[in-house]
Amino acid sequence: MTELLNHSFTHFTLNSIKPKFNRGFQTRKSISRTVHCVLTEDTKVSVVKNGKDSLEICRVVNGMWQTSGGWGKIDRDNAIDAMLKYADAGFSTFDMADIYGPAEDLYGIFINRVRRERPPEFLENVKGLTKWVPPPVKMTSSYVRKNIDISRKRMDVASLDMLQFHWWDYSNNGYLDALKHLTDLKDEGKIKTVALTNFDTERLQIILENGIPIVSNQVQHSLVDMRPQQKMAELCQLTGVKLITYGTVMGGLLSEKFLDTNLSIPFAGPPLNTPSLQKYKRMVDAWGGWSLFQALLKTLNQVALKHGVTIPTVAVKFVLDQPSVAGSMVGVRLGLSEHIKDCSAVFSLKLDEEDVSSIREVISKGKDLMRVIGDCGDEYRRA
Repeated sequence: MTELLNHSFTHFTLNSIKPKFNRGFQTRKSISRTVHCVLTEDTKVSVVKNGKDSLEICRVVNGMWQTSGGWGKIDRDNAIDAMLKYADAGFSTFDMADIYGPAEDLYGIFINRVRRERPPEFLENVKGLTKWVPPPVKMTSSYVRKNIDISRKRMDVASLDMLQFHWWDYSNNGYLDALKHLTDLKDEGKIKTVALTNFDTERLQIILENGIPIVSNQVQHSLVDMRPQQKMAELCQLTGVKLITYGTVMGGLLSEKFLDTNLSIPFAGPPLNTPSLQKYKRMVDAWGGWSLFQALLKTLNQVALKHGVTIPTVAVKFVLDQPSVAGSMVGVRLGLSEHIKDCSAVFSLKLDEEDVSSIREVISKGKDLMRVIGDCGDEYRRA
């Protein structure tokens, strides 16, 4: 377990887990039906709501896993400059975690620069979503409060815009205690919205049945990994919980860089030299292998050329168009590279019926990852 924590979600085992959730979706009266995601006239924005809890986020979210190490050394000042550049371009929602190295600290420095250098109305649009990834120990009120206060201090905010909770071990139902304490902190004003990350459908339903006001669940979702559109999307549509997706461009595998490459020949293709590329290459292997993945890239390239955009833009747009998806993550390598142009193109791109049909045809040839791995998040848990 310690090894998993230290890896910050980098490594996982592909388990032969059978889908465990077979109760159907007969929701109980205790499940809230007041959660909504409203798209404003500006398609860059979605509003995730649960009763009086409300949070407006950019539909393309800046993912900060890359700050945890393995993607190249990040200079602090360059990173903050890059964060300001993304925010100035309208991409003002940042996703991080307590275990993503200095991510929360960088956000704290960034938000202070925004306070000093931008008008108040600009500051209102900036959102910091963070995750809490505790070991599965006893979840007392004081323990939960202490850890949330650490994130608030690091991010230099009085109230966390969104706290996304992760849990390693479902055999320990302490996750319910933790979420109840997080709800108390929300009621105190220390958290604005309570959310999940990498929870499966069965546990999401249990959490909702316990009256926890969840607004979203952050899950892996890409053209290769369509698991969220099976059981999870059905429950989300019944209850209004929304999905924030990550791995949508598979660490960069879904790009022109890997089109027409053969990774079976040593040094013939681009190196898999980041934790995310290595992780998602294993997902490709589980789904159908490199040859089928090349067929997918060729199809995406045809669609991209037709619309004058890039493969990553098509990949993100396809996922954003899926039911219950409020936002999709694109990883940022702050100060090392940027994706502002591609991300901006997402909002003007409209995939037509021919585009969607051609993409669905090729992804249908892959294996059902629900059968290979299990439900959303099962790759992070033991068989």
